[in-house]
Amino acid sequence: MSDRLRAIRDRIDSVDAQIQQLISERAALAQEVAHIKLAQDGDPIFYRPEREAEVLRKVMERNQGPLPAEEMARLFREIMSACLALEQPMTIAFLGPEGTFTQAAALKHFGHSVRTVPLPAIDDVFREVESFQANYAVVPVENSTGGVVTHTLDRMVSSPLKICGEVTLRIHQQLMGGMGRLDQIRRVYSHPQSLAQCRKWLDTHLAQAERVEVASNAEAARLAAGEEGAAAIGPEAAAEIYAVEILARNIEDYPDNTTRFLVLGYGDVPATGSDKSSLLFASRNKPGALFHLLEPFARAGVSLSRIESRPSRQAVWEYVFFVDVEGHLQDETVAQAVEALEREAQLFKVLGSYPKAVL
Repeated sequence: MSDRLRAIRDRIDSVDAQIQQLISERAALAQEVAHIKLAQDGDPIFYRPEREAEVLRKVMERNQGPLPAEEMARLFREIMSACLALEQPMTIAFLGPEGTFTQAAALKHFGHSVRTVPLPAIDDVFREVESFQANYAVVPVENSTGGVVTHTLDRMVSSPLKICGEVTLRIHQQLMGGMGRLDQIRRVYSHPQSLAQCRKWLDTHLAQAERVEVASNAEAARLAAGEEGAAAIGPEAAAEIYAVEILARNIEDYPDNTTRFLVLGYGDVPATGSDKSSLLFASRNKPGALFHLLEPFARAGVSLSRIESRPSRQAVWEYVFFVDVEGHLQDETVAQAVEALEREAQLFKVLGSYPKAVL
């Protein structure tokens, strides 16, 4: 070993020791925060979405490389996750089973020092938090190519839960199975969204295979693992869990394929300066009703980033609308526009104001 290489490794060892000491110091400070909160409140809130978003944004702003800013923020996310676990171990419900993209989104948002609980249906995920069996829930809401997840929107109508965060996850779909050649595949299992996201690839490479919709990509991998001539589409984590080989990588039709997930819990989240608000409303059945409801946002210069409609289930051809607006309800311009909307709407509900996804 050269003297220069030995000197660099010695320096790395010294830096590692400093990093470890500082992480331990940060963890001790987190414990002090927990003691102060417990002394002030018998039932304190330990997880603060706005605080975590603020810390991660500062990490990315001051990053000078050579690590990319997002990679540096991911490292800090795990440190924050471990420190928060010293204050309060958290349970996160997600749409399971193990190995789904939703679990990946939960871990991306909360870090790996939380307990994740897989549940078989979106209704079950909501109920787990509504009954205080879990601290937060993570559910998919829309995909950039597959569209909206209607069951999540429908459940938001009646749930007391608030949106307190969002996660965006770049979705890479893997074809997996036990056979070695594509021409041996007779059936492909996957979630409907994943089948839709890979339609062109399947038409080109597996036109002969039957496509079978299942409840989750992890369930698809489990079925493919035990059935001859079957394959599955899903995340790499599912292939690892169910011990199947990846036959083709990144088969999604669009390389920027992204899914947005909602983080649900109780309580309101203060403004951070980079926020989003989600609203639900129904318009009265009269000409121009929707235009007049949304007009205050245009006058106030508040941008609408998404609008979706769903059947109200109260009467034929009546709909409820889901809107995402840029800004927080604590912002004066947003508050004024929302107040005008509430006065005119037949049904109105604030689904939450929350920090925009950082990572």
